[in-house]
Amino acid sequence: MALIKKPVTGMKDILPSEMQLRDYCIGIIKKTYAEFGFTSIETPCVESLANLNSKQGGENEKLIFKVMKRGEKLNLATAKEENDLTDSGLRYDLTVPLVRFYANHANELPAPFKALQMGNVWRADRPQKGRYRQFMQCDIDILGEPSNLAEIELILATTTTLGNLGFKDFKIRINDRRILKAMAAYSGFPEEKYDDVFITLDKMDKIGLDGVKEELIKDGYDADSVNKYIELFELISGKSGIDALKAVADKISDNLDAEVSEGLTEIIDSVEKTKSAQFEMVFDPTLVRGMSYYTGTIFEVSMPQYGGSCGGGGRYDKMVGKFLGQDTPACGFSIGFERIIMIMMDEGFKIPGASTKVAFLIEKGIKGDRLAEIISEAQKERAEGKQVLVVRMNKNKKFQKQSLTEQGYEEFRDFYDKPLE
Repeated sequence: MALIKKPVTGMKDILPSEMQLRDYCIGIIKKTYAEFGFTSIETPCVESLANLNSKQGGENEKLIFKVMKRGEKLNLATAKEENDLTDSGLRYDLTVPLVRFYANHANELPAPFKALQMGNVWRADRPQKGRYRQFMQCDIDILGEPSNLAEIELILATTTTLGNLGFKDFKIRINDRRILKAMAAYSGFPEEKYDDVFITLDKMDKIGLDGVKEELIKDGYDADSVNKYIELFELISGKSGIDALKAVADKISDNLDAEVSEGLTEIIDSVEKTKSAQFEMVFDPTLVRGMSYYTGTIFEVSMPQYGGSCGGGGRYDKMVGKFLGQDTPACGFSIGFERIIMIMMDEGFKIPGASTKVAFLIEKGIKGDRLAEIISEAQKERAEGKQVLVVRMNKNKKFQKQSLTEQGYEEFRDFYDKPLE
């Protein structure tokens, strides 16, 4: 049977030029996060289906690549349902594995615990440009820190990393799930309908404020409630940051604990005063974040010049308790690694300070002392920090050099068995 050359649908091969960029970015990310006290961990790519289906992953739970039972556990003759055939699956994010990891090793870990995870995840989603079924995630999380220090450190670490990768003039949109609920309560929406209202609100970027209003009316919500809700967003038109937050918080003060808006103010103010990267903190009451496990602060990296979001996260104080039996404060931030790589490649990013790449092209037939002499010269240049490739010379030397140039080689040395006359 002929070999199928193309990867499975939704997967991709990574060519050397992209891999070099990915390695560079991974190095910058790990170095920067280490400077903020985050330590690397690794979890298995396969997790128990019971954990993956724990109602913590939202829509991702519908996109699990399931793994069949093995050996004695697999009995095809008696299997009646899918659950009789499968007991594990590929992880769809790094948060659920982290929580299981923490529940398993809490007594061996420092408090608070600052974790960095980088690894592939899998989702049986519909593939499209820039979106694959296997992709790398890059998460940092702080477990065991209840104060706003966690959010401040996460935002500063992530934005510093993005700055070190060459990104600037982006925004960190920030909100709080408790503000979302307070705005809905102030407007008079039924509590059991909050999530449905938020789903519509999350479409703001695509359909605008008028579109949100129209859809809420169409869904049968009371017109007075819808109008009060829309007025809250009109209230902050032209305002940003702490001014916008104060305007909303004052309006819904009967439905919102003052400590929520005060905490968000502290986060915004602290980050703005201490940031090193070029970005802006923006209070955005339309920010929803889809994951059901968020309990408080939520945030997102917005890069409109590149077409949207490049990362996000938030606080999930109740999630660890579902595994550990007691609630543990937790907050995390994820960089959209694949999105960042795609942007950098589209922009023609050149790795700064990369070693000079030299190609030694040696004539076929060279051997013995002459070959050793050439390799010895290559070794000396490698010791000086250059990247030296030693290859046999092709008949079509012009095409060979063109191909090597595309791989980043800048210098070429031609070696022959005997000097050319």
